[in-house]
Amino acid sequence: MTEFWLISAPGEKTCQQTWDKLMVATTRTNNLSTNTKFNIPDLKVGTLDVLVGLSDELAKLSTFVESVVRKIAQYMADVLEDSRDKVQENLLANGVDLVTYITRFQWDMAKYPIKQSLKNIAEIISKQVSQIDNDLKARASAYNNLKGNLQNLERKNAGSLLTRSLADIVKKEDFVLDSEYLITMLVVVPKTNYADWQKTYETLAEMVVPRSSKQLFEDNDSGLFSVTLFRKAVDDFKHKARENKFTVRDFQYNEEEMKADKEEMTRLSTDKKKQFGPLVRWLKVNFSEAFIAWIHIKALRVFVESVLRYGLPVNFQTMLLQPNKKNMKKLREVLYDLYKHLDSSAAIIDASMDIPGLNLSQQEYYPYVYYKIDLNLLDFKV
Repeated sequence: MTEFWLISAPGEKTCQQTWDKLMVATTRTNNLSTNTKFNIPDLKVGTLDVLVGLSDELAKLSTFVESVVRKIAQYMADVLEDSRDKVQENLLANGVDLVTYITRFQWDMAKYPIKQSLKNIAEIISKQVSQIDNDLKARASAYNNLKGNLQNLERKNAGSLLTRSLADIVKKEDFVLDSEYLITMLVVVPKTNYADWQKTYETLAEMVVPRSSKQLFEDNDSGLFSVTLFRKAVDDFKHKARENKFTVRDFQYNEEEMKADKEEMTRLSTDKKKQFGPLVRWLKVNFSEAFIAWIHIKALRVFVESVLRYGLPVNFQTMLLQPNKKNMKKLREVLYDLYKHLDSSAAIIDASMDIPGLNLSQQEYYPYVYYKIDLNLLDFKV
């Protein structure tokens, strides 16, 4: 299960009692979830007005930061292409896997000093993640252009003989070059028509050089043949070839152009390899930064919401639950029974219910503070 529930409940006589009660209700007898204490330091509370405003701002910020985390994870998967199974081992936070990071969460005092106001901490995170998002757009755009150009060239050199580039198939000696009168044409002949080609190519037009046809290449469906004829017979030859289901390819042997194409492909391939390592390193570092920021926002949201709901002085226990997939419904019921006294109006309300004047901001509402953390960050299963 990659889903976690971050919840808080007021301290009984002590916060430890709140924790013990949860453990008895959810793990000691019925294995509904695996729980850990989620440590939030003593943050500056500020005024009630500020907390109410901040609650909405943090909801928006959380959505934005989560979207950046998911974008980086998905782009990492795109960049790693053939080694997608390696994606998970690159998606780390502070050098550890994501489950370890959140279950052993420690507030980063250096990045987000708790002497600052909650609003300032939120602004630090917002600026930091906006910068990461902008950098990601720029880096992804540059790498995608490079990759796209390379794929276009590779596509030209693959596929059917009817459409693919012929530059890497033909050689100089396959052509009559620099002749005022003669020209070598390249013709794609379906495999089933080889015999017809040999019988008829000399008579498809006047002035075809006898016995000039050679097979240069073959793929699954067709063969590529050369044939030499007089220049003035070209149009007539093309017309008759088409009638006989032979396809004349428009191809001029030009060594400089072919060399330039090969060099361009080598350059793009080299550039892609050069950018790959630094890009993966950047994604790894900034995924970690964005993910850490996201979990700190979850911590801020729990703190703000708990103060707004449970009042001052600050006295609540934050707990991280990893639900047992089979028992999620039962876990909800147990938590409801445990905390229903906190809010008599909160018979389990689902966010899909439309209740005028109650802004659930697409978040289910329960008598305890609750935020979901979903660590399944990719569109595919790794």
